[in-house]
Amino acid sequence: MNEPESLASRRNRVERFLRDRGTETIDHPGGTLLAHLGRVADTLAAWGHDGDLQLAGLAHAVYGTDGFGVSLVELSDRATVVELVGARAEGWIYQYAACDRGTVYPGIDADPVRFRDRFTGGEFEPSEPDFRAFLELTVANELDVLAQNAELAAKYSAGLYELFARVRSHLSPSAWSACEGQLAPFSGPGGHTS
Repeated sequence: MNEPESLASRRNRVERFLRDRGTETIDHPGGTLLAHLGRVADTLAAWGHDGDLQLAGLAHAVYGTDGFGVSLVELSDRATVVELVGARAEGWIYQYAACDRGTVYPGIDADPVRFRDRFTGGEFEPSEPDFRAFLELTVANELDVLAQNAELAAKYSAGLYELFARVRSHLSPSAWSACEGQLAPFSGPGGHTS
């Protein structure tokens, strides 16, 4: 009988896949795309999330994102990513990549929230667990980017704090605490504006 693959082994396999696609040579705030992806996965682990969300964090940019146009895998090859990280994690990766931020963010606190898929133009309502996974991944990603770049932090921290405050009830205590610690100093009197 085959034993389940450990999270460490799964993560090593994903990291090899990412290296094979050149992530060590793609610039990103804080060094390389691979370094950023690793920090996002580490943050999700530190917040107590399961292996699927950690792996989604590690591979969250494989299809590109609304804020990062480099894709490592064509959408027509989603089966490769499913095989790599599993269907649950790949679903979160796709949801994150497909999110049309300009449409979704203004109504992110609606009940129910509606997502617009930037690849297909379609709209959908994510389940509560999928929405929470999206938010945790978004917070971990944005906080890492801003921690690595003071100029971006000064420009975007106040706006992101306001955005995340609107969905606070959907965030884990760890994610919200990280938002407050890193972003709150930029909001309000004496803070920067976005």
